[in-house]
Amino acid sequence: MRFLVAGLGSMGSRRIRNLQALGCPDIIGYDPKEERRRDAEARYGISTVPALDALDGYDAMIVSTPPDRHVEYMMRSVRDGKPCFVELGLTADGLGPVLEAAGDKGVLIAPSSTFVFHPAVEVITDLVRGGAYGRVLNFTYHSGQYLPDWHPWEDPREFFAFRKETSGCREIISFELHWIAEVLGMPDRLGAGHRKTSDLGIDFDDTYAVCIHCGGVFGMLFVDVVSRFATRSLIMNLEGGQIRWSLEDGFVRVYEADGGVWLHLPEHDRGQGEVAMRNTREEMYVDELRAFIAAAEGRAAFPNTLEQEIRLLRLIDEIMG
Repeated sequence: MRFLVAGLGSMGSRRIRNLQALGCPDIIGYDPKEERRRDAEARYGISTVPALDALDGYDAMIVSTPPDRHVEYMMRSVRDGKPCFVELGLTADGLGPVLEAAGDKGVLIAPSSTFVFHPAVEVITDLVRGGAYGRVLNFTYHSGQYLPDWHPWEDPREFFAFRKETSGCREIISFELHWIAEVLGMPDRLGAGHRKTSDLGIDFDDTYAVCIHCGGVFGMLFVDVVSRFATRSLIMNLEGGQIRWSLEDGFVRVYEADGGVWLHLPEHDRGQGEVAMRNTREEMYVDELRAFIAAAEGRAAFPNTLEQEIRLLRLIDEIMG
């Protein structure tokens, strides 16, 4: 397959590395910025084009542009009749026509749901679906990062996460809700309290407490962009036990109430230790593109659909204000 990577910033570069790791050498890059095209050519040995009209065919598109440009590239892939993988979405605006057009032409649109492929989430999913500890009752989950650490090399005025419409908080909420929906089902409704707690020079609230209702499960997702140490920490209560996980651990802890013991379950196929944890971040992105290729070739379904994406993003749109 010949892959077109639209957008050659940090995520586009990552996707090129992912494809090369999967043994996919036929890659062409597009970006309107000449310096990014030159950098991609030098770093990865790919060819690039300054405009899509200069492109001489492709088999699948990967959209790694800023979120506010996703729709136009998805529509281009639909017009071309080519399967499309698109990075994390932040709003449902404009996606309805894409869904209708893709459905009419039978074109696959695969919206990113990266953390579904994280090995810890795989362990948690197996525990919940296995049913050995009964049903999930409630959960609390904190996901926080320090916004200035995201792209320190980039002018904040040009980085989408510093803008209210595509803020860092909105991105984290979307990123985390995708895997929560995969484990517990699509949320029925969301509610949120939010405020600005810092002086980061941004025009949006930096802290959100999101109440999540998933069927009979009630949960709290706490999100911020002021955590000086990147944090992901989960406590999930089940009828017969408790699941705990923190990003830096490299394993999932399970409390078995019947025996009064804690189990330590290593993240799937990654082992433990600092090297394994560093690799995990990149491997989940590789696994995600592997799943997209399988879907594009008709060998398996991708875990997220555009219809599901629109439902989830509409819920997020309602609480962001």
